[in-house]
Amino acid sequence: MTILYFNLAFVYASSLLARIVGRPNDLKPSFISPNIFFVGIAIACLALISGLRNNIGDTYYYMHSYREFDFTWDNIGSSGDFGFNMLQMLLQQWTKDPQLLLITTAVLTNLLIGVTLYKYSRLIELSLYAYITMGYFLVSMNGVRQYLAAAIIFAATTYLLKGDWKKYMLVVLIASTIHQTALILIPIYFIVRRPAWSKMTLLMLTFTILIVWGFNGFMELLFSLIEGTKYAGYRDFQEGGASLIRVIVAAIPLGLAFLGREKLKELFPQSDIIVNMALLGVIFMMISTQNWIFARFSIYFGLYQLILLPWIVKLFIKKDQKLIYYAIIVCYFLYFFYEHVLSLNINYRSDYIHLSL
Repeated sequence: MTILYFNLAFVYASSLLARIVGRPNDLKPSFISPNIFFVGIAIACLALISGLRNNIGDTYYYMHSYREFDFTWDNIGSSGDFGFNMLQMLLQQWTKDPQLLLITTAVLTNLLIGVTLYKYSRLIELSLYAYITMGYFLVSMNGVRQYLAAAIIFAATTYLLKGDWKKYMLVVLIASTIHQTALILIPIYFIVRRPAWSKMTLLMLTFTILIVWGFNGFMELLFSLIEGTKYAGYRDFQEGGASLIRVIVAAIPLGLAFLGREKLKELFPQSDIIVNMALLGVIFMMISTQNWIFARFSIYFGLYQLILLPWIVKLFIKKDQKLIYYAIIVCYFLYFFYEHVLSLNINYRSDYIHLSL
């Protein structure tokens, strides 16, 4: 865990410095341009820590597959999502050392996420801090393909906010070649481009409660629809449900956004879409309390929590903003410790990074 503590401290300090020496910019939704050099340092740290690992989650299987399987034009479409296989085929032209695959995906994923937060986050250091402490950075080292697909779509946030559906759909289709579940964002586009906290919001929440209440029947219906696809194997997925604490942590910023919805819209006119995306993340997380597999879908929406969270600080009166800011820092660190140490007992390993107390 020492290296993960170091990563958290370094990324936070670098991005905080980026905002301190940044400059106001009325043309940006966040009204401020952090110093791009220090933001780049923070992103580089994330990419290196992620890319130089040799364990965590599915990492072993990605490394084993890359090392043992020869990806060619003849088979890249027959062993999974062809976009990711094409990437592996290209990388194998240089080396079959799987560390190259991990470094490449880590750089792409963290760069796309970091650049998007650079543009839309009101407090860049708080967004990157939450990216690590909420466990999203850890998940990016587990569900590599899906998180890369999510990062690609997250980078298309500007098209989502502007209503440029043609470009947004093109990005979604590209991301779906990395992980086919990205296609869920096609109908989602038309759902989230509505006012937040509307009748649609109530409908989605009601639908979620019904799913949780009648979960077994819902699962039977779902698997009957995907029968015959490679995802039908999830029928036998038995990892239990997601932690209720995780749901609460994700839901609290949304509750505050609801209470300050008028001011939020005044500060950030395009916030309705961000709120709706974050809400969908919480909805999938609520459903995942019954079966963890649904938390996989929340990957596509949880990243919008990172945009929303810093704006929550600005909803409070000026004299209270510093208190709320520090409360977030402390509470999210406690959650980070609970999830990474007490719950998951994460032990980061690398052939290149050796840091211990």
